[in-house]
Amino acid sequence: QVQLVESGGGLVQVGGSLRLSCAASGSIFSVGAMGWHRQAPGKQRDMVAIITSGGSTNYADSVKGRFTISRDNAKSTVYLQMNSLKPEDTAVYYCYQWHGPRVYWGQGTQVTVSS
Repeated sequence: QVQLVESGGGLVQVGGSLRLSCAASGSIFSVGAMGWHRQAPGKQRDMVAIITSGGSTNYADSVKGRFTISRDNAKSTVYLQMNSLKPEDTAVYYCYQWHGPRVYWGQGTQVTVSS
């Protein structure tokens, strides 16, 4: 079993920055793609960013040029650096990691951008 623990969320003003982290613990092996989704109140959960085991990345159009996803394979951790934050970035952010044939999700961390 694998557990994901997220950290780094919080309240920030427009234009500010936050860095989210998502660390895996437990029976870790064959770590594949990692990524982040987010869900705003009353809306569906949407993809934010993904990074493959080879380091290729993909971003939602709404965050391109502002967010950067990275990973530390030795620590089984994925990061999301968020810059130039906007009120529309306010959401609960969920990380996920593929370990072997299964995907695991974090518990979610709230990001609130105040104007």
